[in-house]
Amino acid sequence: MAERILIERLKKDKKTGIDVSSAAVTDMNGMPADPTAVEILNEHGFDGAGHESKLLTEDMVSQADKIIVMEGIHKKIIVDQYPEAEGKIHLLKSFSPDYNEEYGDIKDPYRLSIFQYRLCFSEIYIAIDGLMKCI
Repeated sequence: MAERILIERLKKDKKTGIDVSSAAVTDMNGMPADPTAVEILNEHGFDGAGHESKLLTEDMVSQADKIIVMEGIHKKIIVDQYPEAEGKIHLLKSFSPDYNEEYGDIKDPYRLSIFQYRLCFSEIYIAIDGLMKCI
């Protein structure tokens, strides 16, 4: 959801020259987006179709100026595998106006209730609003 929301916000704000892509820290073998996440995106006017998961690679890490993660464990996994990435990794929620380090993760709602998907969408949307002020 974060990739699609950020791409649309960049277009809306006419910010060009910024490449955005999402990647997983575990290999999902090109799985499509979660249908409930697509539904939530579509409800809010974002195109959720056509996403396929891809695994984070060394090339992606080296080419990225910033790596934005949802959870602290994602940062740990990436730094353990690519120590040179440490300075460019940020929790997405750290861009939220009410950021609290203790509650800094945006939890994956996979296989949870629709409420959890809506909560996740809201947390992502608010954090991206804050991120846009830094771009």
